[in-house]
Amino acid sequence: QVQLVESGGGLVQTGDSLRLSCAASERTFSSYTIGWFRQAPGKEREFVGVITWDVLRTYYADSVKGRFTISRDNAKNTVYLQMNSLKPEDTAVYYCAAEMYYSGSNYAREDRYTYWGQGTQVTVSS
Repeated sequence: QVQLVESGGGLVQTGDSLRLSCAASERTFSSYTIGWFRQAPGKEREFVGVITWDVLRTYYADSVKGRFTISRDNAKNTVYLQMNSLKPEDTAVYYCAAEMYYSGSNYAREDRYTYWGQGTQVTVSS
């Protein structure tokens, strides 16, 4: 059972940066592919990006490509979401999700992930 805890959210202005963290309780954290999703008020949850467990590939939604970067520190059981050039439309609750040994192509689908964090709020003011 993996427990995920997101942190680092807050209120920022347009153009600012934030770094979110997703900390896991699992000793075998390096075996998990970690996805980031977000849910804005009144909208469905959407894929943001992913970092795989094996060769550390990253993929991003078009809406954040070039602005957001995902990295991981397996020694700290933590994945990071660096968000630069934030826009008001990035306002959402951000979630990390984990799936063990997942290397498939459906990484953008929520149902690919078994474990989810509680989310952290990011608010970008204009």
